[in-house]
Amino acid sequence: QVQLVESGGGFVQPGGSLRLSCAASGMIFSMYAMSWYRQAPGKQRELVSSITRGGRIHYADSVKGRFMISRDNAANAVNLQMNSLKPEDTAVYYCNVDQGSRSYWGQGTQVTVSS
Repeated sequence: QVQLVESGGGFVQPGGSLRLSCAASGMIFSMYAMSWYRQAPGKQRELVSSITRGGRIHYADSVKGRFMISRDNAANAVNLQMNSLKPEDTAVYYCNVDQGSRSYWGQGTQVTVSS
């Protein structure tokens, strides 16, 4: 059974940094693209960044130049380094993997950016 567990969220002032991690189990991690999504209060869940099994990376325009996704296949983990955080980055961040017709999500980790 696929399990995704996020960690690393928290409270940070504008301009600060956080590093999110997602630990995956129950799957052959290196075979799948991994993604980070976020959902702010009252808004739809949106794609933040993704990384294919070959290392091709996509970023939402709103985070380009500030966030960096990486994967560690040996550790079955995908990370999201978030720099220059803004109040509008406040959201619950979710790790995701799509396996054919099935989509798996972690429980989410809260990121709050505020002065």
